[in-house]
Amino acid sequence: MDNPQQDPAWERKTLEKLAFASLAEQRARRRWGIFFKLLGFAYVAVILFTLVDWEKGPIHDKHTALVSLEGTIAAKGEANAENLISALDAAFEAEQSVGVVLRINSPGGSPVQAGLVNDEIRRLRGKHPDKPLYVVVEDICASGGYYVAAAADKIYVNKASIVGSIGVLMDGFGFTGAMEKLGVERRLLTAGENKGFLDPFSPLPEKQKAFAAALLKDIHQQFIDVVKAGRGDRLKDNPDLFSGLMWTGAQSIALGLADDYGSVDSVARDVLKAETVLDYSVKDNFAERFAKRFGAGAVDSLWRGISGAASDFRLN
Repeated sequence: MDNPQQDPAWERKTLEKLAFASLAEQRARRRWGIFFKLLGFAYVAVILFTLVDWEKGPIHDKHTALVSLEGTIAAKGEANAENLISALDAAFEAEQSVGVVLRINSPGGSPVQAGLVNDEIRRLRGKHPDKPLYVVVEDICASGGYYVAAAADKIYVNKASIVGSIGVLMDGFGFTGAMEKLGVERRLLTAGENKGFLDPFSPLPEKQKAFAAALLKDIHQQFIDVVKAGRGDRLKDNPDLFSGLMWTGAQSIALGLADDYGSVDSVARDVLKAETVLDYSVKDNFAERFAKRFGAGAVDSLWRGISGAASDFRLN
């Protein structure tokens, strides 16, 4: 048998074999890498497809414009004045909309945010006198929700809807008794005798209590004035009307807080005579919807995964 070391080309042949084997391994690794990256992008594409809002179609020649007020009315919530006003403006400005339906399902919230929306509805109604705005109440339209509803031309309810709660509250807790039992001393230093106004760990002075009551009374009167301006002589004379009580939809019609029974579909079909309903509500953008559905961590992981895949994708 020949000794391979006697062949002067054996080293070169061995190196060639190793080089070819290494190239084959690199090609295989590259093919698998591309496969998994494409698989990852396909997975991301499926997620994106499921999150895209496909509800809005082409603008029809004649339609009912829908705006939804869902949940607590708050500056940083989904039902905030900025979103609602933007949606209402678009709904009124749409040339092919014959009227606007504001669907409300809200327990209330910020009187400031509700007041901003109420003001905008009255402005838009004045600007577009031939385009009515009707409120349709679903489960609940209370407190700030009704503050908004009072600006509508008419309010439609379900017989079991909850309507009203025309009042204002300021709540909190007081822990002074518990602190005394535990031997805890509150050390609050202020510049201004009322800077610690309604501090839960300090006794409530009568002067501050009276001042808070005056604030509530002032805001309550603003609420009452808005309801009277919006509902006018439709309101019945009832001593409990502005007491903060809530009523069923049937009771609210009898009290003049609502006008009739109806749903979004029935109002569009029977009142506005435009069965096609297009939703103008301002919705969260893709990133916000993704974060709410999968969590902020998933958004960060997804972005890092996409960025990493993009940086690795290259021609060799």
